[in-house]
Amino acid sequence: MGLYRSHVLVCGGTGCVSSGSQAVLDALKKGLADKGLDKEILVVATGCHGMCEMGPIVVVYPEGTFYCRVTAADVPELVEEHLFKGRIVDRLIYKGEGTVADVPHYTDIPFYKKQHRIALRNCGYINPENIDEYIARDGYVALVKAVTEMTPDDVIETVKESGLRGRGGGGFPTGLKWSFCARSAGDKKYVICNADEGDPGAFMDRSLLEGDPHAIVEGMLLGAYAMGASEGYVYCRAEYPLAIRRLKRTIEQATEYGFLGDNILGTDFSFHLHIKEGAGAFVCGEETALMASIEGQRGMPRPRPPFPANKGLWGKPTNINNVETWANVASIIRNGGAWYAALGTEKSKGTKVFALTGKVNHTGLVEVPMGTTIREIVFEIGGGILNGKKFKAVQIGGPSGGCLTEEHLDIPISYESLSQVGAIMGSGGLVVMDEDNCMVDVAKFFLEFTQAESCGKCPPCREGTKKMLDILGRIVAGKGTPEDLDSLQYLGTMIKETSLCGLGQTAPNPVLTTLRYFRDEYEAHINEKRCPAGACVELARYVIDAKKCIGCTKCAKVCPVGAISGTVKQPHVIDQDKCIKCGACAEACPVKAIDRR
Repeated sequence: MGLYRSHVLVCGGTGCVSSGSQAVLDALKKGLADKGLDKEILVVATGCHGMCEMGPIVVVYPEGTFYCRVTAADVPELVEEHLFKGRIVDRLIYKGEGTVADVPHYTDIPFYKKQHRIALRNCGYINPENIDEYIARDGYVALVKAVTEMTPDDVIETVKESGLRGRGGGGFPTGLKWSFCARSAGDKKYVICNADEGDPGAFMDRSLLEGDPHAIVEGMLLGAYAMGASEGYVYCRAEYPLAIRRLKRTIEQATEYGFLGDNILGTDFSFHLHIKEGAGAFVCGEETALMASIEGQRGMPRPRPPFPANKGLWGKPTNINNVETWANVASIIRNGGAWYAALGTEKSKGTKVFALTGKVNHTGLVEVPMGTTIREIVFEIGGGILNGKKFKAVQIGGPSGGCLTEEHLDIPISYESLSQVGAIMGSGGLVVMDEDNCMVDVAKFFLEFTQAESCGKCPPCREGTKKMLDILGRIVAGKGTPEDLDSLQYLGTMIKETSLCGLGQTAPNPVLTTLRYFRDEYEAHINEKRCPAGACVELARYVIDAKKCIGCTKCAKVCPVGAISGTVKQPHVIDQDKCIKCGACAEACPVKAIDRR
């Protein structure tokens, strides 16, 4: 590779690809070649930069100029002005909260300022399909250090010292988990990467696999060395074709360079890695169901003990960690356990990656130290609530997580603090809601997901979640009774205590937390037959404000059931008995005189 005066990094994550980044990449390469600049400026396709709603993202180095929402049509100007003449294209730079007129550096943007990237350190900086770029960022240094300077026990002790806990949701101490597998007797051991990410709105694992797959492979190599495993699997859902393609390329390159295979780096350590594509069953995120799927069986959980560390894949000692956990390991071995433990809280060390979605100005991928508050993530990193609306709640921990309120905004995020208020860390989904969200409907949405994804093996989850869903359906339709609230509380508690696996044990969380913090909304649906947020269709009422109505008759003309009456230039009225709540009248009204209540 030659020397270049500039590098142009184009986001090649799924989010930016879906909004046209490949066309931008192709146009940049062609434009630079046409100008004779292709030997001076290198164009690189990277992984996800994190600020997904601003994509496609283009960053020009060494200046670090951050361009957003770039299209192929913008490229000729970008090439001519910035890359040829050295003048910033002002209309394409990021102009957000807290920035000044000057062109902001990547790290000057509020979205990135409070982040501390360890798992995501290479995402958006390197070409994930080029092993040399990973090596240039200290890639595989930890592996070399481990196999040449450390014993397997040294590696485990370093991970223990770091305080790293499983980032897939359980939060179990990683080093302790590894020690169980290391002590288990067996002629064959396995390590598995759980990349079966299925939470609605979650894309942490996908972005890591797409943006820095070598980090996951190196982490697995270090775990395999520490535990004495000779074979491993990355279990990745088939809905992630880009991640799978890059993983395959990563395994090929690592094998070619001698980091995978037999006698790694000239030692007696051997490790072979495979990819298993999952069919998209959410329950296969549970480790025993995942192993059953790898073995070719139906993905259903099994009772524990025995635990996988003693009897796992094909009856052999097995260790399973999720993508983000593995992505942290190489940095810990390279920098030491104390370095990682210096970040975070007393019991929750390091950083956590969150997928920030929902009613927030800047959605995307966020990595912050444990102990960061929800307020900092939503309002400082995420830029606050869309359209100036009022913050109402945040769903944290995915479909099995909990809904927290404004009073929880200043809670430092940790495994312990979230558990105390009825939520869980989960894998890192963080969905923001505003005043227009109905919390009863939100609980119903998440329960619909977990109920549909239940494998059906155990009655509490199979039958209990269905009964809870039926009750919620009645409540949002205005047919609930006060006794339904007691039934939801009882069923939710029973399902949590008696279900076989984590899916059932956490499925009631959205219902129980909304009952706890938004009980008044449930009571309004039941006692007043009213949805305070105006979100539940069967309880909605479209009403014409007589003071605003100009009598243009447009609403009456579009009403499919003739529910609107009135004369020209006089206020109109909606017959609530005839209204089918389609909303056509509100859309047609030129003066916004029709409200949904």
